[in-house]
Amino acid sequence: MTESVRATCRKVMVHGFGRAGRGGWLALALLSSPVWVAAQQVPAPQLPTGVRLEPAGVSVDVGSLPLAMVLSPDRRYVVLLLNGWREQGIQVVDRSAGRVIQTLEQPAAFLGLAHGPDGKSLYASGGNQDVVYRYRWIRGRATLADSLVLGTPDRRSGGRRYPSGIGLAPDGRTLYVAENLADSLAVVDVETGQVRARLATERYPYGVAVAPDGTVYVSAWGGHTVSVFRPKGGGDLEDAGRITVGRHPSALLVNRDGSRLFAVSGSTDRTAVVDTRTGRVIAELLDPAPEGPGEGSTPNALALSADGTRLFVAEADNNAVAVFELSPQTGGYSPSASSPRADRLVGRVPVGWYPTALALAGDTLLVANGKGRGTRPNPDFPIPDIRRQPGEPSYTMGQLSGTLTTLPPSELTGAALARHSAVVRRLNRWDQRVRTKPAYPPFEHVIYIIKENRTYDQVFGDLPQGDGDTSLVFFGREVSPNHHALAERFGLFDRFFVNAEASPDGHNWSTAAYTTDYLQKTVPSNYSGRGRPYDWEGTNRGRVPSDEGAEDVNEPARGYLWDLAQRAGISFRNYGEFVVPAGLREAGDLPAGYRGNKPFLAAHTNPRFPGYDLGIPDQVRADVWIAELKEFAARGEMPRLEIVRLPNDHTAGGAAGRPTPRAYMADNDLALGRMIEALSLSPFWKNTVVFVLEDDSQNGPDHVDSHRSPLLVISPYNRPGVIHRWANTTDVIATIAEILGLESLSQFDYFGSPLREIWAASPDLTPYRALVPAVPLDQRNPASGPEAEASQLLDLRIEDVADEDLFNRVLWRMIKGTAVPYPGITRMAALEWKRSR
Repeated sequence: MTESVRATCRKVMVHGFGRAGRGGWLALALLSSPVWVAAQQVPAPQLPTGVRLEPAGVSVDVGSLPLAMVLSPDRRYVVLLLNGWREQGIQVVDRSAGRVIQTLEQPAAFLGLAHGPDGKSLYASGGNQDVVYRYRWIRGRATLADSLVLGTPDRRSGGRRYPSGIGLAPDGRTLYVAENLADSLAVVDVETGQVRARLATERYPYGVAVAPDGTVYVSAWGGHTVSVFRPKGGGDLEDAGRITVGRHPSALLVNRDGSRLFAVSGSTDRTAVVDTRTGRVIAELLDPAPEGPGEGSTPNALALSADGTRLFVAEADNNAVAVFELSPQTGGYSPSASSPRADRLVGRVPVGWYPTALALAGDTLLVANGKGRGTRPNPDFPIPDIRRQPGEPSYTMGQLSGTLTTLPPSELTGAALARHSAVVRRLNRWDQRVRTKPAYPPFEHVIYIIKENRTYDQVFGDLPQGDGDTSLVFFGREVSPNHHALAERFGLFDRFFVNAEASPDGHNWSTAAYTTDYLQKTVPSNYSGRGRPYDWEGTNRGRVPSDEGAEDVNEPARGYLWDLAQRAGISFRNYGEFVVPAGLREAGDLPAGYRGNKPFLAAHTNPRFPGYDLGIPDQVRADVWIAELKEFAARGEMPRLEIVRLPNDHTAGGAAGRPTPRAYMADNDLALGRMIEALSLSPFWKNTVVFVLEDDSQNGPDHVDSHRSPLLVISPYNRPGVIHRWANTTDVIATIAEILGLESLSQFDYFGSPLREIWAASPDLTPYRALVPAVPLDQRNPASGPEAEASQLLDLRIEDVADEDLFNRVLWRMIKGTAVPYPGITRMAALEWKRSR
């Protein structure tokens, strides 16, 4: 390339799946020499979820996971509430300058943000600190004044009330706080800071909306209702009942005169409209993907035009804002000759990754995008002669910075809106679904094995036929001979990506093809040590909700793979996924049994197969599975769908006395090899396919992206060779659903790309013979030393709760030694651009 041409290019370095400005040029890092290609030849950045980003308007980079946004009284500034893994607190953006001018970190934050009616105060929820922080607001600057205390956090688990949405009485003297973990609304005297009353709500209260007449509405994330509280003087309230608005309502909005209440149900892609005078739902505004299932758009924030004629809805998983025209009846405004007779979704505008909050400044729409510009590899770790910048991200969740997008009125109507709608359709692959009937080998059984946290390079980086980096290999052939042999015989996928960042979303993406807004908004606080229980694998607050007659706050509306099996009437068996101990033996360390923590799972779970427990070898799991396989063979009947959890490749780091990381992986590898051998010797081998993937990649090193991970597809119809096509977790689920004739779970598998092209025409029924790893399975970590001491800081009772950065550094030092520096993740290879589809 000549210097004159190079001078005309805007060079944008690419991370992960690629980042480039619209209409700009793109530089891909290939060894030491960049390769230049025109941006119009390169697809928009692709997320691990399979969709792409191409935001309209102008976007400004902001902090970590903004979930709430308010305009300053003079409309010159935007205040954001950051709720991410890396940082939590408030951030102020100067709209005219287009930049962040102030960041005030809090120990914790969650969802609630409001200006006082006097314009001189600002309130922000303090998450697991069980406080609401109060700031003085003067000429675009916030200064912490004090905090309003709601309770005393537990020393170990953190906040027991966990303030979320907040609202102020019209006179500003009373603050209303939804207490998300206490199922109550706190009524707080602003002057004295005292909690005057607490009123019960349904489970997991989320949003608070205060009407002009002082009526307070509170949504219930874990229920179906909005609680209504009427003013009775002095800021006090009385319970006025509940309005059923739809499943798991979250964001609320009251129109200007208080006659209409809007409540979104994220997991059902709908917004309920309530006539507040009658307390009845008078309309439902639906925004699922065209022709797709009614889950996957994830509406989660609202803004209403001043005249009540247009409603804007943030669609988190469409990475878009939906624009609705409202009829006078729905909008609660006086009709005119030009008023629409019916409500209508008139279009969508593409924005950043996972929009979470909306605000209108006149006719200009502001959008806070929780995850911003997309995914990328981790940044380089520091070396001695380069000073590390404060707050520099070093973990998968820490990479995710938000953006603030500004959309002028011209982008929200007419021809521009029509163009934007077409872009949203293209980016989300809504026009790419293959309509022809798929042709698969004569499979009758699917075995779906979910493992626990590895990247491609950690396991397969030593296979020369794939795109690997040998310097990043943790568990090479001597540790994982079966993984290597299976990949070589049945196919090596070197462009497979997990959808998830960590195990909570990993196990939900892997079993539901979807993650709820509850999960996306709460996991960063849990993983950064800011409280909240582990609510994402069928339990809430440490209990099984159905045991108490309650509903799982995190469960997607369309359920999980086992629910599809139930609806289709096919046989199903679960081994270790979403299970809880049935009770402990009087003697011995192992639970007496395991039960599925969902109603259908409870009747279809092998009670002898352990869930996640690093104290139990995977050989035990393989023994249980193989024993039941023999029973199926004796009966001549095997379940159509099996889900198997095989977790010990997670490892326990350097925990004293535990198996070494290599021994844990060898145990996992041998268990997998034994299971495939037993299957290949059974009568079911000829018509069974096995999918093996990781739920997430645990932030491990990989030279392409931290989401790239091993995938194995095993059957007599799979053949050797490298499969370069891009695929992800939900593509695998789409493949399983097509093979078994199941419905789709969400728009991600419905519009996904099933693995239809990888099968041979005839089977090779040669049995597989398991290989024994060279690493002894009983190899143990030292009882003392630096890695043992560091591992004492790792909580390994639940998968991925441990500090992932520390955990991976411990693994690296134990496997590579201290002489080999911990790696940075290199930028995306040009091969990734070449192979992207």
